[in-house]
Amino acid sequence: MSQHQTISKRKLLGIAGLGWLFDAMDVGMLSFIIAALQKDWNLTVEQMGWLGSVNSIGMAVGALVFGLLADRIGRKNVFIITLLLFSVGSGLSAFATTLTVFLILRFFIGAGLGGELPVASTLVSESVPAKERGRAVVLLESFWAFGWLLAALISYFVIPKYGWQMALILGALPAFYALYLRWNLPDSPRFTSVKKEGTALGNIVKVWSSAYARQTTMLWILWFCIVFSYYGMFLWLPSVMVMKGFSLIKSFEYVLIMTLAQLPGYFSAAWLIERVGRKFVLVTYLIGTAASAYFFGNAETAGLLITFGILLSFFNLGAWGALYAYTPEQYPTAIRGTGAGMAAAFGRIGGILGPLLVGYLVAQKTAITTIFAIFCAAIFIGALAVLVLGKETKQQELA
Repeated sequence: MSQHQTISKRKLLGIAGLGWLFDAMDVGMLSFIIAALQKDWNLTVEQMGWLGSVNSIGMAVGALVFGLLADRIGRKNVFIITLLLFSVGSGLSAFATTLTVFLILRFFIGAGLGGELPVASTLVSESVPAKERGRAVVLLESFWAFGWLLAALISYFVIPKYGWQMALILGALPAFYALYLRWNLPDSPRFTSVKKEGTALGNIVKVWSSAYARQTTMLWILWFCIVFSYYGMFLWLPSVMVMKGFSLIKSFEYVLIMTLAQLPGYFSAAWLIERVGRKFVLVTYLIGTAASAYFFGNAETAGLLITFGILLSFFNLGAWGALYAYTPEQYPTAIRGTGAGMAAAFGRIGGILGPLLVGYLVAQKTAITTIFAIFCAAIFIGALAVLVLGKETKQQELA
């Protein structure tokens, strides 16, 4: 590969990765902001659940709409629109004074986030040679961990001292960065070389045609199970810590430690994905996630809580990396944005139900162990779907 290609590939990964980092920072801060808002606005447990779920409703709508748009107007344009949408939304939500306004803005932020993630992974997937594609997309996903780390640091140092509003203003800074990106980012070479023939509706039908029905079924189950369990568990982490008897500041500290474990989770998955394949990484890391979730739910001491929290982060985020590498590889270029967007959109329904379910079960005085056992079962179903229905796509050229 020439020097020029190497630099542009790195540049693309950096640009897309920073967008991804800002996304993660926003989602990561939300879990801490929910905990702070509960104190400021005296929110009920159900209202706290809605804050997480409205975000996911927006993400579902965004993934579908922007996935379809990406196959019409290009990956790059959609990438920039979505970044702007969530950055502006984040800035405005700092000035919200009622829960209703905050929820409406969270919907728009979610739409930006939900659209950006599958489109950015599709853009990187289409711009990198087959032998490095899986690793590149997992490395793109690893920026998520840096975003969460940034979120945890902002939440730890900024929220207690300057309030949640300041944290949200810091989350809005990417808007200016998105405009700057506009001039530097090339669109996917694959997208620009493919004829745009089908309509949006035609593309949706094609995703479910006999040629792709098996992949689509597998992806939808997998996405639903991963997103349902991830948002159910991780958005509630600081609050679960408080329920287990730790102070808010202490719970922020523990979540920060757990977040650090995401990085080796990504990097190990990135290393393995081109060596042993997508299916192996997905199934192994999902089983690791399920076991960690079970033991985390049952942990009583701080030591066990942190140990299984670290393992939960490690395996869960490694699985996410493999998921984003695997998804765009299931479809040809003409319907790739649509297929990836639809799978992500269906998955986000799990993200709506997960936090709501936790809120409901906590209100019913259900044991934390039972709640985490539900997530454990969901993750096993996702692993089974990959095992039975999934095809290996390691180092295959994209159609």
